[in-house]
Amino acid sequence: MAKSLIIVESPAKTKTLKSFLGSEYVIEASMGHIRDLPERTLAVEVEKDFAPSYVIIPERKEVLAKLKSALAGVTDVYLASDPDREGEAISWHLAQALSIKTPKRIQFNEITRDAVRQALESPREIDMNRVNAQQARRVLDRLVGYEISPLLWRKVKKGLSAGRVQSVAVRLITDREREIEAFNAVEYWSLTASLTPDAQKNKFDAALYEYLGKKIELGNGEQTDKVVADLDGAQYRVQKVKRSEKRKNPAAPFITSTLQQEASRKHGFGARRTMRVAQQLYEGIEIPGEGSVGLITYMRTDSTRIAAEAQAAAHAYIVEHYGAAFAPAAAKQYKKGKDAQDAHEAIRPTYVARHPDLVSKFMTPEQANLYRLIWQRFVASQMTQAVYDVVSVSIAAGEYGFRATGSTIKFEGFLRVYSEGKDEAKVEDEDRPPLPPLSDDQLLKLLALIPKQHFTEPPPRYTEATLVKALEEKGIGRPSTYATIISTIQDRGYVDLKEKRFFPTALGLGVTDLLVKHFPEVLDIAFTADMELRLDHVEEGDEDWVKVMRDFYVPFHATVEKAGEEMERVKIEPKDAGQTCPNCGKPMVVRSSRFGEFVGCSGYPECKTILRPEAAKVEAPCPKCGGEVAQKRSKKGTIFYGCANYPKCDFVAWGKPIGRDCPECGQPLIENTFRGRPSGIRCSNKECTHKESNKAKKEEGEDE
Repeated sequence: MAKSLIIVESPAKTKTLKSFLGSEYVIEASMGHIRDLPERTLAVEVEKDFAPSYVIIPERKEVLAKLKSALAGVTDVYLASDPDREGEAISWHLAQALSIKTPKRIQFNEITRDAVRQALESPREIDMNRVNAQQARRVLDRLVGYEISPLLWRKVKKGLSAGRVQSVAVRLITDREREIEAFNAVEYWSLTASLTPDAQKNKFDAALYEYLGKKIELGNGEQTDKVVADLDGAQYRVQKVKRSEKRKNPAAPFITSTLQQEASRKHGFGARRTMRVAQQLYEGIEIPGEGSVGLITYMRTDSTRIAAEAQAAAHAYIVEHYGAAFAPAAAKQYKKGKDAQDAHEAIRPTYVARHPDLVSKFMTPEQANLYRLIWQRFVASQMTQAVYDVVSVSIAAGEYGFRATGSTIKFEGFLRVYSEGKDEAKVEDEDRPPLPPLSDDQLLKLLALIPKQHFTEPPPRYTEATLVKALEEKGIGRPSTYATIISTIQDRGYVDLKEKRFFPTALGLGVTDLLVKHFPEVLDIAFTADMELRLDHVEEGDEDWVKVMRDFYVPFHATVEKAGEEMERVKIEPKDAGQTCPNCGKPMVVRSSRFGEFVGCSGYPECKTILRPEAAKVEAPCPKCGGEVAQKRSKKGTIFYGCANYPKCDFVAWGKPIGRDCPECGQPLIENTFRGRPSGIRCSNKECTHKESNKAKKEEGEDE
């Protein structure tokens, strides 16, 4: 019987597909990209419409040979790479490398029996608009990296790099740091009255609000003392009690950026960790009796759209488990973002009846946490509003007025299932505790007047969640690129993540200042956002990718040539570490090395004292126990990675675990380094020969 070949990206998908497709299908994995631009040459013919010269990725030659063998005897070839423009490019490269004359492109938003069968019944041609959008991004990033980075080598130091998107992300962090440095705190005071209508148990707080009917602001202690003196012996009386009903809508189902933000808030996941775990849930989890099951829809999306059948299933589930009052009469629709592509659904469970409690025992802790978050968010998004009774009270005290607000939940609605996290501690009316029963003209007893000094605070440094939010709001990058952007700017030593906040390094500040001065357009946030929109227009067939390239490159190249003549040499001075050397007493400074920042004596080379930083944690979990993995140094100074639960767990690796298992032997994959920089991926099992290059990883929009 004639067979058909389906080529997917990862071995995990082949396992899931084989669990429900018949023997008439041969299923193989390309392991991501099969071709790319070569690493050490430009490989872009600028004078020939920016034609890229692709080569087979060295680590993919064996994969390609296996795929060619699989072509023998098959009637149809289905290219089933991921349903985005990066996946479309992978399918196109496969068709080119394998000389497939009539490839059938299929895509599915979820890896379920029905979705895959439906895709096989309606294949299409490769979408060259998507391919060209991906090519344009790849070529843009190659040109920017290859033309600016050598300037930095000559003018600052060797090994530095610049990127079309990464440099703008670093600028956001450096600009925020400068705002913080320039911030001047302003003093202000608050005055709170602790009151009770009858007994101590019914006490509540009211804040000073007005004087003689006008809003009052206290700027210092003297003003506050005067108000306290004026209120000595004053009678506190309820002027007016205002009751209202407030309704709160559930949050929209997750898109890539909001999933990354919420996973950071609630579980401390980095963006890359979130995407890695989401990929596992999408590709399939082994469930006894069912085989490998895809638990969520595709996780790279900027659309909040939900399929009608999924909404109907959610409605039925909510009615059955929570009651009809929790299910709205009409399915909830969420507003599409201004730049959302709407190519895929939002991120949701593939089968809503698969409650987290039923499947969590078959997952790792991080998989279970992320699946529960996605399930709760989706179900809540299809539920009714929460309803609050809000009470606002104005209180007169002599010539002054106080206000108090409290609330109680009248109807839980979606809050029965889920409540969205917050980036900063902002108190809303519905968050305030309820007030005791009060009525107009009621006299109150003062328990205490509480003056408190405050100072205005600078804008907060970015967390992973707030940086993703800023990138999204400003149109920098796209959902599939955020995790890569955040990892890249850390890996290249431009920013540090300390106590979950991003700090620019001295190197990041210096390089950013230099690039802003000589490449103002490339580092301009609005310009970068506009370029992203133009790439979207290429994908939609509304712009020609070569014209987009030419419009960018001609002025860009002229700027590079000018900068080559005018850019000054810059020496990045080390930052003061705020401590003295324990050996010679000189100031300690923060220096950079190929291994990252460290604290060393400013008296070097006469004094070579170095203070080792605390072990850095790795996002990938321990493959033995699921705990945290930390970077450590041996007594000889060699970096290695070990489980933070040692000695209970003895996992150790001489390369950084990346959170994936080897497709050949199942052992953890680790990152190779050469002269302190990532140089590829290999299996931690010394007897296994499996290797991958960094370029082989499927990550859209990675800067050179």
